[in-house]
Amino acid sequence: MCFAPLSNAIHAATDQDTDMFPQRLDSTVAYDIAKAMMDGFNRHYELFRRESAQAKQRFEQQDWHGQQRAQRERIEFYDLRVKECSARLETEFQAENQPMEIWQQVKLHYIGLLVDHFQPELAETFFNSVSTKILDRSYFQNEFIFVRPAVSTEYIENDEADAQPTYKAWYPTCQDLHAVIVHMIQHFKLDCPFEDLERDAADVLRNVQSRLENTKLRANFQVQVLSNLFFRNKGAYIVGKVINGFQEIPFALPVLHNAQGQLLIDAALFGEDDMLMLFSFARAYFLVDMDIPSAYVQFLRSMMPRKPRAEIYNALGLAKQGKTLFYRDLLYHQRHSTDKFRIAPGIKGMVMLVFDQPSFPYVFKVIKDFYPPQKDTTREQIQGKYLLVKQHDRVGRMADTLEYSNVAFPRERFEDELIAEIQKFAPSQIEINTHPDTGRQEVVIKHAYIERRMIPLNIYLQEAFDAGLDSPKAQNQMERAVVEYGNAIKDLVAANIFPGDMLWKNFGVTRHGKVVFYDYDEIEYITDCNFRKVPAPRNEEDEMSGEIWYHVGPRDVFPETFGPFLLGNPAVRSVFMKHHGDLLDASFWQGHKEKINQGHVHDVFPYEADKRFAIQRLTLSPDS
Repeated sequence: MCFAPLSNAIHAATDQDTDMFPQRLDSTVAYDIAKAMMDGFNRHYELFRRESAQAKQRFEQQDWHGQQRAQRERIEFYDLRVKECSARLETEFQAENQPMEIWQQVKLHYIGLLVDHFQPELAETFFNSVSTKILDRSYFQNEFIFVRPAVSTEYIENDEADAQPTYKAWYPTCQDLHAVIVHMIQHFKLDCPFEDLERDAADVLRNVQSRLENTKLRANFQVQVLSNLFFRNKGAYIVGKVINGFQEIPFALPVLHNAQGQLLIDAALFGEDDMLMLFSFARAYFLVDMDIPSAYVQFLRSMMPRKPRAEIYNALGLAKQGKTLFYRDLLYHQRHSTDKFRIAPGIKGMVMLVFDQPSFPYVFKVIKDFYPPQKDTTREQIQGKYLLVKQHDRVGRMADTLEYSNVAFPRERFEDELIAEIQKFAPSQIEINTHPDTGRQEVVIKHAYIERRMIPLNIYLQEAFDAGLDSPKAQNQMERAVVEYGNAIKDLVAANIFPGDMLWKNFGVTRHGKVVFYDYDEIEYITDCNFRKVPAPRNEEDEMSGEIWYHVGPRDVFPETFGPFLLGNPAVRSVFMKHHGDLLDASFWQGHKEKINQGHVHDVFPYEADKRFAIQRLTLSPDS
């Protein structure tokens, strides 16, 4: 009798434990899923860093083709790791069939794993990628992903003894500044001799002094330099800033090889504008080994405050993080603006439908569902061209693109004319739904490319013509645009790219006056093209005929025929022929094709020629 209450208590406890057991089991499954996702990210970033770190050895060995291959392959790393991780979750945990309550717990466990992580913002993006790949979109809600950061990236390295310091500081005086510059360059331990490091340091010193002229050196005078080199194309870059009082001067020192394989400092780039050119959205991503990428971004943002963090992450090769931040910026802009998306001004394309929002400095490009007969292409081929550009060295002449799928916008933010245009030319790419919670209509764009907005080159030229070429300003604008247009084509040729459609409307002008190509549906490798001279007419009938009398293969290109399409304006023709007449000669293209086939990799510099020390020395020489 006295044992009855105890017996009842035992039974009650047993029942309670039985009820609680599935809850503990669910929590274990949720943690294991979160841990598997974190393992997947850690593997990704380990491989990413390894490839980036090996760039130093490839640079020392002048393995330019290896460097290009690494840049191309590294872009694919992220998607491969997401697929691997998703497959593991399906195999081990049947993740797709787990209830939503489990996924809520997965996110909470994942946040716990982020607390002491060196790359929490990248890991959050990886979580989003894996989650959206597994969960059906019709059931997918923001509560299961990181719409905003859950863990701060501020001051990560303060408490992390194992983390490599983001930058190193030197504290020179007027007397030892040259020696400090030498020591700073040697700090990177490049396994190649310099041609003349003392001379190069003197050139750097001269440029630093010119920017500190008539300025007193303050108590905090110092040079801060990011701990690892930035590699791209055939160059390595030392990146840092000079601090003096309230003044901060960003700088970058390009390190190149001379013809004998020795190293030299080629130039000294100073100021925000030079940095913006170096980290341009029209250039390939850098290879740089970063322990704490957010700290690198913070340092670079202090040098380029006008550059969005999304674009800095892109420039560092962390394109998925760039996409995440861009989308957050887009949502923020939509909340704080009232203007609507519209059909983008300018000549409409035959393949892409382009729209923009006047207050937002980007354009949205949607592939049309059908094309005129002269455009013999498919959606898959066009997407392949954009992928080619993403993976190629863009040499400052091809705009980077962000690719998005199933992006939803409020219907009221679209002009009716734009909706009608998309429904007419790309009906498969638009869906108008009613949100189940708010009851408001939303527009879902199935697939879009997003690029930085530029002034179309044809509009830029027309502005000069409208102002009148008797105006020195308008004349200069026209001449600079035409010269830059030719320079852009030649840089593309050096990078093994034939633009295909070279009309002015397919190029844009950036805020720095650089001309950039942005219409990729007809690009080809130079090495895949057959550049020919137009055959001589066989007889008078051929000469007078308006039809082509000679055979034209699918990859045949006749450069001398570019003129009638591009140079109808006499003023434009005069400038073009003076600076770039060789572009109308098949031998120019054939020569570059032959060099590329022989394995030659051209130098394409992200700075003007007059910044190069070799040219500055000629200018300063009393014998020049």
